[in-house]
Amino acid sequence: MRRTRWAAKALRLFGGLITLAAVGTSRPIRAQSPAAQRFIGTWRLVSIEVNGQPDPARGAHPIGLIYYDATNHMAAQIAPDRPRPTWSADTQPSPEQAKEALTGYVAYFGTYTVDEGAHTVTHHRQAAINLNVVDFVRRFEFDTDGRLILTPLENPRTRLVWERLK
Repeated sequence: MRRTRWAAKALRLFGGLITLAAVGTSRPIRAQSPAAQRFIGTWRLVSIEVNGQPDPARGAHPIGLIYYDATNHMAAQIAPDRPRPTWSADTQPSPEQAKEALTGYVAYFGTYTVDEGAHTVTHHRQAAINLNVVDFVRRFEFDTDGRLILTPLENPRTRLVWERLK
């Protein structure tokens, strides 16, 4: 229960930051390809698989959201499925607690482009917890249930499965 509340607070905070960033960088909506239009919306993480099995680094049931909007802005967050440290609002976490809270957590936002011919989406990250790689390129497919499946080009054994929130 604590993990769910912590994740919900983190998602709300990050969503607010994304809104502020989007307001400051908004631009007119441009025509998008049919494939790019299918991305627009909010998606919930269903699973992260490595070789068809749950990703051991993320646990059996990681949680996450990814957003794509019509102005080509996006944001993603993924929290691993494991206990997270907690501390009270009036104290600072220890360095060990802070490291544990961030280990395995993914959070970034920026813009995105869809290459319909190559079946790839590129996340051009503007800010993130870790900016060691600025752009993430993912092969995409939409399965028969309408789920979005993203596969990192640098690690084709990994699949992130997302379902659209209604």
